[in-house]
Order: sequence, then C-alpha cells, then structure tokens
Amino acid sequence: MSIQISPLTESDIPGAITAIQEAFADDPYNNWVYDKSKDSEDAEGKVLGIAMWMPPRPAELKETWGEWIEGWRLWGSQVAMNLWYGRGGLNVKRYYIWKTKQTEAQSEIWNDPNGYYFLNIMVVSPGHQGKGIGKLLAGEVTKKADAEGRKCYLESSRDIPNMKIYEAMGFHFVKDMDCDDEGEVCKLFCMVRDPQKVP
Repeated sequence: MSIQISPLTESDIPGAITAIQEAFADDPYNNWVYDKSKDSEDAEGKVLGIAMWMPPRPAELKETWGEWIEGWRLWGSQVAMNLWYGRGGLNVKRYYIWKTKQTEAQSEIWNDPNGYYFLNIMVVSPGHQGKGIGKLLAGEVTKKADAEGRKCYLESSRDIPNMKIYEAMGFHFVKDMDCDDEGEVCKLFCMVRDPQKVP
C-alpha cells in the first residue's frame, strides 16, 4: 500500500475525525477530559493518520492586533458552536486544569527564544499503526525544524508505547505534567526534540 502525506483538505475532515476518535478511544487524557456518553457517530474516510503542528513563535514576537482579534473571533465561534451543538462531552473544568498545567510546563521548558514547533496532536488509525505512518507524519515538520535549527515539543498522554516511539523520532523526555481534578489524575509526558544535523 502506498502512503501519501498531504495537507488536510475539507474532504478529508470526516476521515480525520474518524482517525482521531479511533486512535484516542482508550487514551488516558481523552478518557479523563471527555464524557464518553456524549460520543458521536464515526464518519467513513480514507485518512489513516493526522498530525497538527503549531508553528514556532519567537519569544520577542508579540501578538499582533490581527491575531488578537482572530483569537477572540475563534473564541466567539466556539461559544456559538457549544451553545448550538453542545460541548461534545468536554469536561470544561478538566480542560482548564490541563491548560493551566500546560502553560506552567511550557513556561518552564520553552527556553529557546526562536520558539518551538508544537506537535499538538498526532494519531494513526489503530488498524494502520506500526506501519511507519506516524514517523512520516512527524517527519514532514521535523525535517523543516532541522533545516531551520528549531526545536520541537509534544505532550504524550501515554508513556508506553508512545515515549519509545517519539524517542525513535529524536524526542527526549523533559517533564511530567500531572493534571489533578480532586484526586483523579491524568499524567502527561512533555518531550522535546533538538534540531538534528541536516546531511
């Protein structure tokens, strides 16, 4: 089977949703922050995996007015969607616990003034795991990061097997992140990848 890595298009969205739902079905963070009784039906699609990277932002680069306005526009759209469709089972309290812990961890870890490529989410459909798709997905941006001399960052919700997989891609463990909601703890594992020498 030939595997092609490409930017997400609108027609890929149903397949991307299916890949994410299937890959995170038994994920510790997913189970901690979402109410499973609110699950939606899976869509059919041909997407085998998906990676969403946030671009680096140099420390001295301040938010522009346009970005600030866009942030509030996005927030307003999310509120409207939540009011219209519901939150899809999201436990808002736990989401904000995680965001607070994430901010603390990133402020401690992110010390490179050039910023980090942040692997916000990467999944491979369970039936297609172990075929190198995740490595191909990550490689699209790690190659770019290497060429630019930039670091990469991720938060894994599983130590086994994820950390070994990410270590094979050049990431190393830097910090635990414990998201604690009155004794129910979700542990995340922060990892960084230093730029590799480009041949």
